[in-house]
Amino acid sequence: MQEVEITIIGSGVVGLAIAAEIAEEGKEILVIERHEGFGQETSSRNSEVIHSGIYYPKNSLKAELCVEGNQLLYQICDCHQISYQRIGKLIVASNDKEVEGLEVLLAMGRDNGLSDLQILSQKEVQQMEPHINLLSALWSPSTGIIDTHSLMKYFETSAKTAGADFAYGCEVESIEKKPDGYEVGIRDTDGERFSYLSRIVINSAGLCADKVAALAGIDIDVVGYRIHYCKGEYFNLGGGKHKLIHHLIYPPPTTIALGIHTVLDLQGRVRLGPNAFYVNEIDYHVEEAHKKEFLESTRPIFPFVEEADITPDMAGIRPKLQAQGEPIRDFVISHEAALGLPGLINLIGIESPGLTASPAIAKYVKKMIEELL
Repeated sequence: MQEVEITIIGSGVVGLAIAAEIAEEGKEILVIERHEGFGQETSSRNSEVIHSGIYYPKNSLKAELCVEGNQLLYQICDCHQISYQRIGKLIVASNDKEVEGLEVLLAMGRDNGLSDLQILSQKEVQQMEPHINLLSALWSPSTGIIDTHSLMKYFETSAKTAGADFAYGCEVESIEKKPDGYEVGIRDTDGERFSYLSRIVINSAGLCADKVAALAGIDIDVVGYRIHYCKGEYFNLGGGKHKLIHHLIYPPPTTIALGIHTVLDLQGRVRLGPNAFYVNEIDYHVEEAHKKEFLESTRPIFPFVEEADITPDMAGIRPKLQAQGEPIRDFVISHEAALGLPGLINLIGIESPGLTASPAIAKYVKKMIEELL
């Protein structure tokens, strides 16, 4: 039976970052991806924001890896000519309760090591964004936007150059523990099946990460690995109104998302989104009927937006570990030796800030592998 040292399941931005990081060691690596190319799901259907680390509890993986990843991403972009803009983020408050919420976010951000955050007055913000309504705002200058496709292409090229192999159009059907690793069963797009032995298996399958963990024999409900799909839709802002916005502008976060915000891209477009609602199936259709929700959510901040200005754009799905109404969960990045599966590393529930954290997650997983080997 053919053998490889390390298998990575999934070539979203996190799987690609891991491949690039560990391939530098000259290991024999195979990346398995069921789609015909990288980043076809969550990694290409998001706001492309480089987050600073404001929203996450101190000492959580989300906080630590986001803050580290923020710095690493800017370094990667500078070194490898990946387009980005450090345009900054304003989290705005429109009433006294939201103003109090900004102080909470400021404290959380500072607890996570962010020294550049500051509360701005209404007058200070309106010098930056004269067309929006607010009482005050939390300013995060280290927040930015990035060309996610170019980042993923860099990771893929780096991994391939260092010797990693990629098997696109292949889906993992089985993972069976063996004395020397795992027998991984694969089916390609032609329906052909084959298997091979891998000493280490890294599950970075995004929306399907819980299903992959189950293939390895893990009871995902017992250990809390079941993923819940949370959909987010975006609407394009037209009618010339995009010229009235210059920064990322967010409302206070909700219990399941960061709120409908402005999404600026490197081409100068502006979108509004995403909303957030749980779904049972993966479906990327944008419901035009949700336009009313977008208008009601954004008009208190952006009074100039009219119904004719927004049109359906795209949608994405977040792989959340918490079901609707449950407390927010942290990333799961776990070597499963305690479950009797040494050499299996699961990454489950890697939603926002997964893009920002991706190079830091890669280094985190690399340390796990070094301990294994």
